[in-house]
Amino acid sequence: MILTTKRLILRPFTEADAPALYECSRDPRVGAAAGWPPHRSVEDSLEAIRTVFAAPHTFAVVDRESGTLIGSAGFTGRGTPAEDELGYALHPDWWNRGLMTEAAAELLRCAFQDRGLRAVWASHYAENPASRRVIEKCGFRRVCAETLTDETGAHETIFYMLTRAQWEEANT
Repeated sequence: MILTTKRLILRPFTEADAPALYECSRDPRVGAAAGWPPHRSVEDSLEAIRTVFAAPHTFAVVDRESGTLIGSAGFTGRGTPAEDELGYALHPDWWNRGLMTEAAAELLRCAFQDRGLRAVWASHYAENPASRRVIEKCGFRRVCAETLTDETGAHETIFYMLTRAQWEEANT
């Protein structure tokens, strides 16, 4: 499945994307904000493509104009058949342009219209206000917060949910 927006193409990853994914994922600001350590090599990125990014509904985020792979976005598959969790990461050179909000909006459209999901979850670390802005711009509502520990340490994590009914109300 390939999704398109005004400025982006969301497409499945291929193994040929490993060098470009490494360029995005080696920056410590990218992984740390998402709960994983920076990639140390192209081989790390290739392994991520073969495992994490091989999941259904997980996409390479590509700039339409240049064809450059600039990030990743999609669903974790950690939910139920009626719910899923949205996740994303973007190369810092592309921050503050509204691109991830654009990608997330298209993923939500796909989740509710094409996949028929009942709800989508999202979360961010309290120290990541940029991710909070993406989540809020997409209409998610805060559910709770708790401190969780992952590979990058302990973080206050804020959880949000968006139901299909909420999404439909905002998009009709």
